[in-house]
Amino acid sequence: MRHSALSGRVVQTFPKEEGIELHVIKLQEAKKGFVLLPRRWVVERSFGWVNRFRRLARDYERLPETLAGLHFVVFTILMLGNAAALFQSS
Repeated sequence: MRHSALSGRVVQTFPKEEGIELHVIKLQEAKKGFVLLPRRWVVERSFGWVNRFRRLARDYERLPETLAGLHFVVFTILMLGNAAALFQSS
């Protein structure tokens, strides 16, 4: 699997049907060392926050609906914490 594995036709058409705009960032093989990728850190940071919740660190749930509900609860907790911090600082 290469870095541009998400550039296939199926991956390009499915998000459009769902109303999602998908940007595939292709890494240039000529560049060496650290290369800053746009906005990738936001997604990785969010997954890092979710992994702090022990029940979501591993997939123990039998039903996918339960797992989706837990993700919704966890992200709600995280966003409420961010909102509370914003209100306290202003």
